Amino acid sequence: MNRILSIGSQFPEFKKKAVMSIEMGKEFKEISFDEHIKAKKWMVMFWYPKDFTFVCPTEIAEFNNNFDGFNERNTILYGASTDSEYVHLAWRNNHPDLKKLKFPLIADTSKSLAESLGILSADEKVAYRVTYIVDPDGIIRWVNANDLDVGRNIHEVIRVLDALQTGEKTPCNWEKGQKTLG
Repeated sequence: MNRILSIGSQFPEFKKKAVMSIEMGKEFKEISFDEHIKAKKWMVMFWYPKDFTFVCPTEIAEFNNNFDGFNERNTILYGASTDSEYVHLAWRNNHPDLKKLKFPLIADTSKSLAESLGILSADEKVAYRVTYIVDPDGIIRWVNANDLDVGRNIHEVIRVLDALQTGEKTPCNWEKGQKTLG
């Protein structure tokens, strides 16, 4: 198994097909690494193992519930797995919690991006539940990895994004609006 690409590393360049949000009008679009760089935005990319599973839709729905918060934080949000864009579309169209997604689901069918990130499980060859926060220069600033069966805490992702965006030191349990350590 590869090592998980971590803090301080350049996020790998990529160009992948994705299922777009219904509001965007097109079902499929090619997504690239350069989009958040050119927009001078932060990027949160969260990986999940498989479509049509039990834990994954709970996370995707919660990211969707918090989409506006990411947008307000100058952050592009992407979901990703090794399933195809067609499987993503079928799942989105058939799962009540996913029908109105506001962000793209990236299809890494070649598994090349997941492999570059070092997040493929050895046995199933699917991505672990890994979340990356990447700064506007393409540098990984936070990584969180969960076992396949354990869902993540989206509010912690937002808390860490807020902390990183201060450019300051933040104490334990720091929340936006509280004093930093300078």
